[in-house]
Amino acid sequence: MLKLSKLLGTSLRGFSSQAGMPIAKKYFEADGTLRKKVFAPYTIYKGKASLSVEPRLPTFSKLNSGALKVERKGSIMLTFLPAVGERKYDWEKKQMFALSATEVGTLLNLGPSDSCEFFHDPSMLQSNAGEVRKTLSVKALGDGSGYFMSLSVVNNAHKTNDRLTVPVTGAEFSVMRTAFNFALPHIMGWDQYTNLQQTNTSELPSGNVAQFAKSEWER
Repeated sequence: MLKLSKLLGTSLRGFSSQAGMPIAKKYFEADGTLRKKVFAPYTIYKGKASLSVEPRLPTFSKLNSGALKVERKGSIMLTFLPAVGERKYDWEKKQMFALSATEVGTLLNLGPSDSCEFFHDPSMLQSNAGEVRKTLSVKALGDGSGYFMSLSVVNNAHKTNDRLTVPVTGAEFSVMRTAFNFALPHIMGWDQYTNLQQTNTSELPSGNVAQFAKSEWER
């Protein structure tokens, strides 16, 4: 019994040490960058284009008080690729659209016969407003079995007008909906409320705590 007690004690100490390891030591380098990159997109391949969906975490900065503040909001990134052959897609012509938390909520609220549309202009309220315009359209199929997801990108500077459309089945949209529900608190940074209860914020690196991939406008 004594040996078993010692063995269990050793195991539990090891488990507690791992579970209590500060987030900064587990996931971040000293400069605030993530130690490991994770690529886990949900991708839908169709004949004329593909659609990949993945979360982009927010960027945090640490205040003098030691508290964390969202420096840059997270998003759900949609990446459309045009097809150039069977199961072959052109990465050079990819188009991206970053869904905000509210836009994600709109998609979560869609019924089988509902549709919605989102408009992005990176230069809104600036002198070059309208130079690049992105429109994401989600339209229900007539029989209620899914949606057409279309991204239109008008670039007046390059005089291009691209449109990519991917039909999404009801099952595929259900996967996206479930993933969106899971990711939403993370792209808002709300998951840190519970995580930081187990972490001493003084051990987190100063400056940006998380660096997430480029936005739809910084390709």
